Amino acid sequence: MQSEDTQFAPEAYDRSFPKAERLCSKKLISQLFAKGSAFNLYPLRFVFLKAENPVPEFPQVLISVSKKYFKRAHDRNRIKRQIREAYRLNKHKLLSENGQFYAVLGIIYIGKEKVAYNVIEKKLNSAFVRLVKEQG
Repeated sequence: MQSEDTQFAPEAYDRSFPKAERLCSKKLISQLFAKGSAFNLYPLRFVFLKAENPVPEFPQVLISVSKKYFKRAHDRNRIKRQIREAYRLNKHKLLSENGQFYAVLGIIYIGKEKVAYNVIEKKLNSAFVRLVKEQG
């Protein structure tokens, strides 16, 4: 079931989440947490590094769920799948007319209990609105 926002989203962008958009570099991950800015929208925490110049492509994204609160891998994997799906369907909201200003984005699940997909999608959309407002 798609939300109202994603149902009428522009079809000019690719809704995939390719390997190039996933953050895998240990060097970039350490820079993200050392130099990045962050804010919380419970149950998600967003950490981001701004790019010097606007770029036309999407940022590299890290998605993480704590092993401390979710001992079983299938619980962590389910939450990560929900976050990935919400990101994939709504990532076009990060792009503005002149590109986007974020090189790296980390989405960390900080909640202690599982929540519904609708909650994750709503918080992700709120975060994207906040990130676009901050970029100018």
